[in-house]
Amino acid sequence: MTTTDGNQTGMPKEVREGAKELNLEEILQILPHRYPFLLIDRVLDYEEGKWCIARKCVTINEPFFQGHFPGQPIMPGVLLLEALAQCGAVALLSEPENRGKIALFGGVNKARFKKQVKPGDVLELRCELTRQDGPVGIGSAKATVNGKVVAFRSEERRVGKECASMC
Repeated sequence: MTTTDGNQTGMPKEVREGAKELNLEEILQILPHRYPFLLIDRVLDYEEGKWCIARKCVTINEPFFQGHFPGQPIMPGVLLLEALAQCGAVALLSEPENRGKIALFGGVNKARFKKQVKPGDVLELRCELTRQDGPVGIGSAKATVNGKVVAFRSEERRVGKECASMC
């Protein structure tokens, strides 16, 4: 398969026909995050331990818009990264051996923000796990709105005792 970057790996460029979808209730069985910090609404497709494509519908009701910024609401970049991380966490924590574990950030390399995300935008989140070494995992991810890249990271590291490694 060809990735969104054109690389030959496991993540498809488009959501597959007959995709493995997850609704909110199913996401809550995988991720430990809860409101107001659960930042994905639906998983459009995923492959356990490999990759995930998810959606976040951004609304004016998000609590962070109260202060970021009044009169000009913009989704904070760190929350875009967190949404991407949660997308990757679905891929990792959906593996049977990782159920019930927590994935933690260890660091983010080469993150870039290209466009502002505002109320009414629908984020498509993609994260692919590219390498895992014990409790440390590395991956790449990007967020798009209407097919245009708004944020990406080429690597992210996650570590944690009694935690699954991640993206």
